[in-house]
Amino acid sequence: MNATLDYLSYSLENLETGFYKIPGSQVLARYVKSSHQNDPGRTLLEVILLIFVIRTLLQSRTRADGSGKHFIQFSEREIDELVDEWTPEPLEQPLTERESLDLASLPIIAGPTGPKPKLLGSGKTVMNLASFNFTGLAGNEHIKQKATEALRKYGLGSCGPAGFYGTIDVHTELEKSIADFLGTEDSILYSQAFATVSSVIPAFAKRGDIIVADRNINFSIQKGLQISRSTIRWFDHNDMKSLEEVLESIHKESRKRRAPLTRRFIITEGIFERDGSMADLPKLIELKHKYKYRLILDETFSFGTVGRTGRGLTELYNVPASEVDMLIGSVATSLCAAGGFCAGSSVVVKHQRINGTAFVFSASTPAALSVAATEAISIIRDSPSILSTLQENVRTFRSILDRLDCITIPSHHASPIIHIQVRTASASSLLPTAVPSSASKSSNPTSVLPRNPQVFDIDAEERLLQEVVDDVLAQGILTTRAKRLRGHEMSEARPSIRLAISTAFTKKECEKAATTIKTSLVKVLGKRR
Repeated sequence: MNATLDYLSYSLENLETGFYKIPGSQVLARYVKSSHQNDPGRTLLEVILLIFVIRTLLQSRTRADGSGKHFIQFSEREIDELVDEWTPEPLEQPLTERESLDLASLPIIAGPTGPKPKLLGSGKTVMNLASFNFTGLAGNEHIKQKATEALRKYGLGSCGPAGFYGTIDVHTELEKSIADFLGTEDSILYSQAFATVSSVIPAFAKRGDIIVADRNINFSIQKGLQISRSTIRWFDHNDMKSLEEVLESIHKESRKRRAPLTRRFIITEGIFERDGSMADLPKLIELKHKYKYRLILDETFSFGTVGRTGRGLTELYNVPASEVDMLIGSVATSLCAAGGFCAGSSVVVKHQRINGTAFVFSASTPAALSVAATEAISIIRDSPSILSTLQENVRTFRSILDRLDCITIPSHHASPIIHIQVRTASASSLLPTAVPSSASKSSNPTSVLPRNPQVFDIDAEERLLQEVVDDVLAQGILTTRAKRLRGHEMSEARPSIRLAISTAFTKKECEKAATTIKTSLVKVLGKRR
């Protein structure tokens, strides 16, 4: 017995000596001693886990039996019968009646778009009031020449996101041009206009932060609010009194609960995409300072369209751009290129270069489009008459359309997008009577719906408006209904015809087009009476 123990002891000593001769054995020994901690069970568990990992890595990745003895054998006839009986599920649901009518009535433009494109099939030249060509730069020969030169020099795509070899000199030049044009410290360029604001919001606002938003915000802002998962409070559309009441209620609630300090934002639009109304920027800034909020202003439709030189609401109201924490705009609407931007302080811009998901994970804008946008800014800067002509054309349309008593135009008189809605008729009409939106009591700020929302028949109104669109198209005027994702937005927008006024038209052409639209509205809407 003693001889056996001596032999085992001698063998263990030799094994230990040989183990410590292996490079790295000291490290492994220290790890085992530290993990053992006078607990053999702990060491045993780690050994078992190590064996399990090795076994998992070495075993086959599939348990399928190669011999196929567990497979069900079918004859050729049975296989054919199963194939004949199988009915695949459709990739998309069939179009509804309204969607089919929309698709059938959609005009198709032959060749590039512009102020006066040709329609495919008929070859008819029409006056384009459907596309966002406010400054009339779509098809500009100088811009086309510069974009062509950039295309030959840089190629078509950017070949990567901005942070991964996707940024080139023309991108930084455009960002500098936008910041210099607006009077901000810096700006950041996004590849898609829709994804800009929906990426900026969650880059700064997180769960627990408070966002106070207008009830009539566009779909892109709605997506940004959902992604941020912040606490949302709503104020009545473009109602500064309602906004102040909501801010005051949040302030009182925070003091009562002694809630911790969080980031707080006011989010609204300069010119609203849904109805063309305009925000009261001086009052927004006053409330922002009073209650210590940050202001995010979406100027997609006010950038390049309002103000003496097209700098947006800050120029229109003579407010320094630094008073707005984040100015968001589109490179597609007024600059006739593609993408979006966010302008503000250098700190705000640098934060987005790491945390803006649409900036980090999207390929950069093609170089040719960035050059086109830079040239467009130069043209607008050097030709202030573009803005004066645009506003004159807007006034021409409004002077004719405002006289009609069968429609309602909620758009601001300086807005280049004019929404035409069916005026609510009597109870005997095909359309129901709308409930006044104003109420003696404030709306619930936790609900996106106002206390007394308008009631309207979407299908009936859209059918009437589409008749007007078809009628004016037959007379050479291309217009469109404002297209909505029904059932996907937080609240339903009222159907409307959306006119996009452009500086590319003369006053005489605008008068003729407005008169044509007026005649069609009277003819179609007069059928209801």
